[in-house]
Amino acid sequence: MALSNFLFAQCICYFLAFLFSFIVVVPLSENSNDFHGRCLLFTEGMWLSANLTAERQRFTVQEWGPESACRFGLFAGLLSLLLAAVQAWRSLFFLCKGHEDSFFYAFLNLLISAFVVFVIFIASTIVTVGFNMWCDAITDKGTVSQSCEELQDIDLELNLENSAFYDQFAITQFGLWAAWLTWLGITILAFLKVYHNYRQEDLLDSLIHEKELLLGRSASRTSFQEEKSGMI
Repeated sequence: MALSNFLFAQCICYFLAFLFSFIVVVPLSENSNDFHGRCLLFTEGMWLSANLTAERQRFTVQEWGPESACRFGLFAGLLSLLLAAVQAWRSLFFLCKGHEDSFFYAFLNLLISAFVVFVIFIASTIVTVGFNMWCDAITDKGTVSQSCEELQDIDLELNLENSAFYDQFAITQFGLWAAWLTWLGITILAFLKVYHNYRQEDLLDSLIHEKELLLGRSASRTSFQEEKSGMI
């Protein structure tokens, strides 16, 4: 793969990672404001009746989910956003100048990309599982007539704004998994770059070794001819 094509592919991947990370950070931040800092991930609750004869009419939270679950998703989004922005600018600069990373920086980039892939995968899993638990709670595991999406249009009487929670976390889940796939592609490109640099350095070492052997043979032939001339 030509250097310009490789750098162009990296720029596209970093731009996509930045875009997907952006649509993770925004809805998570909005949901945090709507829920006054509470985290709906892994929240436990049930529908309670006003009296023994009334039907279920009010959802009551037994225990809010840990705030660290939502904060970790936001952290993963911000980490991906910042790194994608920096790396996109760096790759674009190298593409315009025609520069190439050294083996050390290519290997460092591989380690960073692999770390981001791991972090985003954990965050994606937490958000997906935690949000499914929230939906199971407010729909009473499917026994409520409304779906999880429809319940965002109903005031749950929790003293917070719940009119967009489903849309916010649907976008967040899409952004996280899309960012994970993008960073996985970036990691594969980084690995190919490291392998390419390793092959180049190995080839360069071989050429230098062959040059030294040729120079050594040439010097030995010259000394042999001088000795022969001296004997004559």
